[in-house]
This record gives sequence, structure tokens and C-alpha cells, in this order.
Amino acid sequence: MRLDDAWPDQPLQLPAIEASDWGPRLRFCAPPRLVEDFYREVSERLAPFNLYGSGDFHYLTALWLRRVAQPFILVSFDNHPDWAITPPRWACGGWINRALELALLQRIAVWGCGNFECWWPHNIFANRSAQRDGKLEVHPWADHRPVEDQHRANSILRDNWQERFEEFAESVQGANLYVTIDMDCLRPDEAVTNWENGRFAVADLEWALSTLRGQGQIIAGDICGAYSKPRYARWKQEFASNWDHPKLELPGVAQIKRTNLSSLERLWPALAH
Repeated sequence: MRLDDAWPDQPLQLPAIEASDWGPRLRFCAPPRLVEDFYREVSERLAPFNLYGSGDFHYLTALWLRRVAQPFILVSFDNHPDWAITPPRWACGGWINRALELALLQRIAVWGCGNFECWWPHNIFANRSAQRDGKLEVHPWADHRPVEDQHRANSILRDNWQERFEEFAESVQGANLYVTIDMDCLRPDEAVTNWENGRFAVADLEWALSTLRGQGQIIAGDICGAYSKPRYARWKQEFASNWDHPKLELPGVAQIKRTNLSSLERLWPALAH
């Protein structure tokens, strides 16, 4: 789906849904009525697997999930937990809560968060109710954290994350899986995004997807998170987005394109085929 210029040339010969007129209106956050208008326009054209733009649009995954017609588990690879219970209702920082409202969703697991939002005091607005109920589990990197954080439930280290992931994969045996990948979960040399980069390598995600396929069935999914130049339709939206985004030093346009396309060429077949 073309919402922005994250993929200026339609990659991998994937069919395109032209939605660039929606991009500035939806970027980072949007009013509920606008989100529903957008969904009505595009819903019938969505495929089981979708590629779309910047991670500023990741909250749209909560819309794509509406197309799943059977009970399922959501697996998210993301450098951010996106679990905030604060407004706005439709925004990239809290879309996990919109997913939790879906009747067919059984639980959510988020892997690879390296962002500060997973730790006190920044996690004060996390959806703790969903965590207590077993509906939401977040697995943040803790290599850089104090020892007590490294032993916190669900935290992962470079040395043990594959073992932990294998245990998780066994727990979803036979389940229907929806997998969403935000490319900001990748290292800086493998993805250029609008947000801070995470610690996964593309090879890590290839292994993780293969491991999931060995236990459950990936019935649908999406990839977002490639960098695009921000464009907004409303000043409040732009102000909130600029306040929340990190200040990044970016390579040239050609390098951005090469880096992201190289990763996509490996991730898309691993996810969608």
C-alpha cells in the first residue's frame, strides 16, 4: 500500500493500493472517524500479507487484523511496545490496545523492544491489565540494563533470546499466527527508519519466522517501518509527531533505498511465502 514514499518504486512486483492522498492525514495519528473512512475505502483490496510505509503508520495494523476471520495470535517484531493506554486512540504508540479489542485475537507477543518505554518510569502508561491477564507479553532487550532488569520476566538477552523464542514458539503450536514486522526492530546497518533502531539482524528474523512456521501457521502479516519524509495534514498532528520522534542523522536517499530494499528482499519471502 502506497501511503508515502517509503517505497518509491513498487518493490518485488507486489500489487499496489494507491493511498498516498491518505498518507498525510493518517501519519502518526488520526481521529477515529477518519480512520474508519480510510478502512472502508481500502478494506476490500487488502491482501493477507501487506507491505506499507513508515512505522508512523504501524497503528494501521490494527485495521488489517480485522480481516482475520479465525482465532489467532499476534506476533510483533518491533523496537517499541506500542502499548500506551494514553490518547490519542488511533496512534502508532498505542495500537496494541486497538488489537486487543478484537474478539478473535487470543494474545499478543511483542519481541525485540530496545526502546526506553519498556522500563520504569517510562512504562507507567503500559497496558498492565492485559499483561496480568496473559493477553499481552513484551520481550525487551535487557543487555544494556542493570542485572535485576536482565532477570525480569520476559526480558531477553543476546545470549538467550533464541532459546526464549523457541519456548514461545512451542506455546503457539497449532495456532493461527498474524506476524507484523516494523523494520525499526533491525540494526541501523540493515534498516533506515523514522525511529530508533533495534538489535535484530535480518538473519534473526528469518530464523524466527522459520521457527514459528515449524509450530503454527502464519496466515497473514505485514511489514512497515521503512523511512519516508514526514508530511502532515494537521498542525496538531505534526506537533505531536515532532515532539515524539527522535532526532536522527540519515544517510543519503540512495543509501536509504538500498539498505531497506536489501532487507525487504529477504524478509518478504520469509514472511509471505
